[in-house]
Amino acid sequence: MARIFGNLLIGFFVVLVLALVSSTFLITPDLLRHDVIAKYRSETSFLYELPSGAQAHIRDEGNQQGPPLLLIHGSNASLHTWEPWVRELGADYRLISFDLPGHGLTGATPEDEYTVEAMSRFTGEIADLFGLDKVFLAGNSMGGAVALQFALDNPQRVAALIPVSSAGMTQDPDEASVGAFNLVGSSFGRMMMRYVTPRFVLASTLRGVVADPDTFVTEEMVERYWETLRMTGSRDATIKRFAGYPSRASLEPQLSKIKVPTLLLWGQQDPLIKVKYGIRMNAAISRSHLIIYPQAGHLAHEEIPVKTAADAHRFLQDVLGK
Repeated sequence: MARIFGNLLIGFFVVLVLALVSSTFLITPDLLRHDVIAKYRSETSFLYELPSGAQAHIRDEGNQQGPPLLLIHGSNASLHTWEPWVRELGADYRLISFDLPGHGLTGATPEDEYTVEAMSRFTGEIADLFGLDKVFLAGNSMGGAVALQFALDNPQRVAALIPVSSAGMTQDPDEASVGAFNLVGSSFGRMMMRYVTPRFVLASTLRGVVADPDTFVTEEMVERYWETLRMTGSRDATIKRFAGYPSRASLEPQLSKIKVPTLLLWGQQDPLIKVKYGIRMNAAISRSHLIIYPQAGHLAHEEIPVKTAADAHRFLQDVLGK
C-alpha cells in the first residue's frame, strides 16, 4: 500500500512539473503600449485624451465636407475593420472610426468600464470632439449594439443606423459559440486567457466566423488581433467585459423606441450571430430594412466591402433625399 501511495505521489508531482513547464512555454506576455501603438498607428490616425480620461485612437478620413458617418467595430476588433469601407465611401462621406474602450490602441481606460452603455457614452465623446450634433452610425457585432444603444440614449443626435450582424438581441442560451468566444464564456477560460492567449486561437476564431477563411484571413490580420489584445491592460479589460455578459440586459425590448431609418446588413453564413436575429431585429425596429448576403459571414462589411458599401451608400443617399 505504501509503495502504491508513493508511486501515485511521484506520478502527481511529475504531472504537476510537466504542467508548469508546459504553461511556461505557453504564456504569452503583455506587449508595451508604446510598441503596439508604434506598429499599428497610421498616418491618418491620432490619439486624443477625451474628457473621461481615455486615450482614444481615432481616424478622421474621407470627404471632410460630406455627411459624418461614425464607424464602430465589433468585439476584440479595432478601427482597422472599416478600412475597406473607407476606401469605398471616402469620396462622399466624412468617415470617423475609433477604437472602443479595451480595444485596439485605445486599450484600457481610467473608468475601467466596458459595457455597451459605457461605449455609447464614449461614442458621444467622439461626436462631441468633432462638434457633431447629428451623425450616421454604422456598427458591426458588438459595435452594432453600441450604435443601437447610442440611438436609444441620444435619439436627437442620430440621423440613421447601419447595424452589421449586430449584437443586442436575446440569444438562445444553449447556442454554441465560436473559437475564443467559447473560452471566455467560463470563469476558468477567462482566468487562463490573462496569461495564455495562443495566436492559433485568434486565427481559428477569425477563420470560424467568415464565409471564405482561406481568402479572407491573412497572417497580418491575425497578428494585429493577437498583438492589440496583448497590449498592456487590454486583456484585463477584455476579461472584465466578458465577465459582465451574463448579466447584460438585452436591447430587444427597447428596439421599438428607435424611430430613425435603419439598414440591417447580415451575412447568411454568420455562425456567431445568426440571421434569425437579424430577422427579429428587423421586425422590432419600425423603420428598418434587412439585406442578407448569401456569400458572407459575420464580417460582411469586410468580406464583401464593395457590395455592402454600395448598399449603405444607396440607403444614406435616400435618407439625405438625394
